[in-house]
Amino acid sequence: MNDVVYKRANTDWFKNAHWGVFTHYLTGADMSAKDWNDRVNKFDVSALAQQLESVGAAYYFITIGQNSGHYCSPNSTYDKFAGLQPSKCSERDLIKDIYEALNLKNIKLMVYLPSGAPAADLNALERLGWKWGYEGNWPSWGTKRTGERLAEFQEKWEAVIKEWSTRWGQNVHGWWIDGCYFAEEMYRHPDPPNFKSFVLAMKFGNPDSIVAFNPGVLVPVISHSEHEDFTAGEISDSFPTSPGRWINGAQYHILSYLGYWWGGGEPRFPNEFVIGYTKHVNSKDGVVTWDVPISENGLIPQPFMDQLATLKSQ
Repeated sequence: MNDVVYKRANTDWFKNAHWGVFTHYLTGADMSAKDWNDRVNKFDVSALAQQLESVGAAYYFITIGQNSGHYCSPNSTYDKFAGLQPSKCSERDLIKDIYEALNLKNIKLMVYLPSGAPAADLNALERLGWKWGYEGNWPSWGTKRTGERLAEFQEKWEAVIKEWSTRWGQNVHGWWIDGCYFAEEMYRHPDPPNFKSFVLAMKFGNPDSIVAFNPGVLVPVISHSEHEDFTAGEISDSFPTSPGRWINGAQYHILSYLGYWWGGGEPRFPNEFVIGYTKHVNSKDGVVTWDVPISENGLIPQPFMDQLATLKSQ
């Protein structure tokens, strides 16, 4: 797969979208597989699509999963590696159902995935061969990096991603990869696994999909790899001025949250700030993604709908 010719994807559609919506659809590690399936089955994709259309969002991000080990789409490759019965991957392919609903509204779907195995699932960690890159256990940052490349883990993780990418094809338009804190050890190598092979796994089903790698909260925003198409741009309480469209060849993009934290709380900004900052970044040909909470049945709470709606009229 690494022999495939790689080129950065065209991000014109992303620039022209100006802004979009992100939601963290997650659960705790102690939830049973049955309860997780029950929750995923309650997700009303049509209602969410109607909400996003009503506020004028051109694209939408959702988490496939995170640290609990629960994922909202089946994946036989992951199940084989993790060895879990019953599977923590949902029986319903929620990603498929969401993009089918969004396609009817001409809204593009993108997905979020961590760069590592689920930190709260010790069995999956062991079987996949993932280790936290600092001495000590996640989420402690520690003081000393372990320096491990984790090539066997990365090959497995790319195989998991490739199954999803193949199934979803051109219906998933981008990937935002979290937790790429150990790039020197894991990805900056001339031979695979590396950044290039990681990207090719995500683009296997759709070569035009766009990819970003998150190095953490950094201001000013950086491009983490020559193989990413847009900047991850995670920011929290400091909102930088936009430098223009490109950061070392990657489309300038920032991601932050409208609530008091990722996926929670009440709106923390007045509408004027949300409008003004979005307009500022857009005026420099950058893109802004706003994270908002989402309910178990897939709906965005009304206070955040009201705030997102103010962007439509600008």
